[in-house]
Amino acid sequence: MRSARAWLGSLVLAAGLFLASGGAAAEAGPVAVRYHEGVTHGFLTLRSTAGDLLAEGDLLQVVRAEGVDSRLVFRFRDGSLYDETVVFSQSKVFTLLSYRLRQGGPSFPEEMEVSVDRERDQGRYKVTSRRAGREAETATGEVALPPDVYNGMFIMILKNLPKGAAETVHVLAFTPKPTLIQVELTPQAAETALAGERRVPVTHYVLKPKLGLVRGALAALFGKTPPDYHGWIVTADVPAFVAIDGPLYTGGPIWRFETVSPRGPARPAAGR
Repeated sequence: MRSARAWLGSLVLAAGLFLASGGAAAEAGPVAVRYHEGVTHGFLTLRSTAGDLLAEGDLLQVVRAEGVDSRLVFRFRDGSLYDETVVFSQSKVFTLLSYRLRQGGPSFPEEMEVSVDRERDQGRYKVTSRRAGREAETATGEVALPPDVYNGMFIMILKNLPKGAAETVHVLAFTPKPTLIQVELTPQAAETALAGERRVPVTHYVLKPKLGLVRGALAALFGKTPPDYHGWIVTADVPAFVAIDGPLYTGGPIWRFETVSPRGPARPAAGR
């Protein structure tokens, strides 16, 4: 069985657990818009589990007539690049309209370029991938695209879940041909995070891929079972993204990407 190669961001984010509280998991379905997305420039870092800085990044969002254009970019210290763009609508529910991913460099086992464009309930895709020393592979075609496919949108989706609610959604995993996978988003116990010098309440979510009985058994047999992702969202007043732990590609190390705040310039010297 070939491993799913990219779906973080997509976070890149498949389902079917019971809630930590013991309740049943939610059925897959589009996520309702509780907070509309707008113009955003978020500053991000990507670190190893040891705390080493691997990359610096930006989350860039603008609202256009055709939908919200959201771009996540990480520029690695070793010259690698992870560049993911999603366009989505937010009329009552969130709907992915198009998706682009470009990754490459020493931090990744292969170069990859992905494009997916929605046409009603179908997605037209093109995936080009190349491992070192091999010829590039290109796959094109159509894939079923349910209304709850959320590649590159997990930050927005987590911010819009009602307090204490679980949700099950889908992502496309590219092998390079896209495969539809369920992801369950389940809230855990309440936690706190530092914002400057104060602690703020956050909700910890587990993002669990569900491969299905046969595919899951094969993945476990060949050591390809994808790990859970973990995300934290500020839950007081207006929701805000804090951090996500997980690999950027299947089989990769666990990395953390989180927000950082710009600091003001040094104060001018007295008398100037």
